[in-house]
Order: sequence, then C-alpha cells, then structure tokens
Amino acid sequence: MTARILDGKAIAAALRARLADRVAVLPYSPGLRVVRVGEDPASGVYVRNKDKAAKAAGFDSETIHLPAETTEADLLATIARLNADPAVDGILVQLPLPPQIRTEAAIAAVDPAKDVDGFHPLNAGRLAAGQPGLVPCTPRGVMHILAEAGVALGGARAVVLGRSQIVGRPMAQLLLGADCTVTIAHSRTRDLPAECRRADVLVAAVGRPEMVRADWIAPGAIVIDVGINRLADGRLVGDVAFAEAAPVAGAITPVPGGVGPMTIACLLENTLDAAIARRGAA
Repeated sequence: MTARILDGKAIAAALRARLADRVAVLPYSPGLRVVRVGEDPASGVYVRNKDKAAKAAGFDSETIHLPAETTEADLLATIARLNADPAVDGILVQLPLPPQIRTEAAIAAVDPAKDVDGFHPLNAGRLAAGQPGLVPCTPRGVMHILAEAGVALGGARAVVLGRSQIVGRPMAQLLLGADCTVTIAHSRTRDLPAECRRADVLVAAVGRPEMVRADWIAPGAIVIDVGINRLADGRLVGDVAFAEAAPVAGAITPVPGGVGPMTIACLLENTLDAAIARRGAA
C-alpha cells in the first residue's frame, strides 16, 4: 500500500481563489490587521506570507510592527484602537509575544467578532458548545483537507495527538462535530502507540519531529501531520516519520506542503466571514 498524498498547497490555492472571487463582488475590501511585536524570525516570514496572500485575494491587509520593548499596556491600546476601527474586520496578534506581555491578556483584548485566529475565550466556548463562531485556522484547514479528500468522518474513530488550545483541543471539537468518536492523546497517555493505532483518522499536532512511527499507524488510516519542525541540518519535517508512514497509511499530508498552506487560507476565510457578519454580503 502507498498512501495518497493530500496536497494542502493545491487545496489552499483553490480556497484562496474562491475567496478572491467572493471578495471581488463585495462593495468593500475586508480589512485584516496583523500585530507583530519584536523580531522573531519565523514570525517575520509567516507574517509576510499572510500579507502577500491577503493582498492577492483582494483583502485590505496591513501589518502593525511594534518594537520588542513594547509594554503590555501599549499593545492593549493598539488592539483597542483596531477594535474600534470600522475598516478593520479581522485582528491577529502574532505569537509568540515578548516575555513582558501576557499572551492571554492580548488574546482576550481582541474583539471576539474580529478574532480571526479563533483564540478568544468566547470563540473557544462557542466551539465547545457547538455554536457558530470564529474557529482556529489550522484545525479549520484540516477539516477542509479531509472534506476535499472525501474522508467519511461520521462514525470514524479519530485520535488527536496533542492537547494545545491552538490546535489539539479545537481540532477534537471539530471532529466531534463531524460525528467522529474522538480521543485526545498526549505525552502522558498510556501506551501512546497503541492508542494511535486505533485511529481511522490520526491528527498529529504534538510538535516533536518524526515522533509518530510507522508502527503507530493502522493500515489504511488517514494521517494529518500538523507539525512543522526544523532539524539541525535545516530540513523541515513533521511530527510523523513520513517515509515510514506513507507505505502504511491510506492517505497522508506532507511537510511542507500539507496543513501549513491551509492555515493562511483559513485566516482569510475567517476574515471574510467576520467581515460579512459585521457589514453584510452586499
């Protein structure tokens, strides 16, 4: 068996094209503001990619770059100004933040209606309650990949490896909403390989390079690799040992080119949803 490769890059490009078509007929350009504090190199690359994709799809996108010594009060004041700006539909505070700023304070300061990262406690609560709201971009992207791949989720056994607020927990909620039987596994789970082998759909989001080996995967399982890790030799790898896993899995996402491109595409989708909710579609 050789796994079908789930091409997130192509799925993301198609989604961005559909979003651009929808934006083109609006009487306004949805406004996205990314707030970056400091000089984290990975954040810089990521923010530039977000800005490029947003502008290409017709969004009004701008990055507000604050110095590393910015105080928490100054950041909260910036967020408050964006909350009050009628031209701004989506606000994203780029993580990580410098140590003098509490991440939870910055996230809670964003207007939930403009929280296109989906991290605000109100949006997290809505997701947990099965109510509509803005959903974290990476889990939303995974659901797009599964839909495009034609994966039948109803009744499937899904295992989410990782319990972060950004990916693991919202991912489990979305799969539960799609009628999967969901297990959240993590570093303290007993016999973790055996737990993963029970999965029809395995989502690895633990942040440890190539942790998931071939013998962790049930033959024919759908494997979604959310991890992106840079090794000492410069290579990017996921949380799954791809070369080992591909002959076992039924379908698998590569790293890079799998889930990563979907995150930015779903940020734009969230921004358009937020804009339409605030301003209407006509």
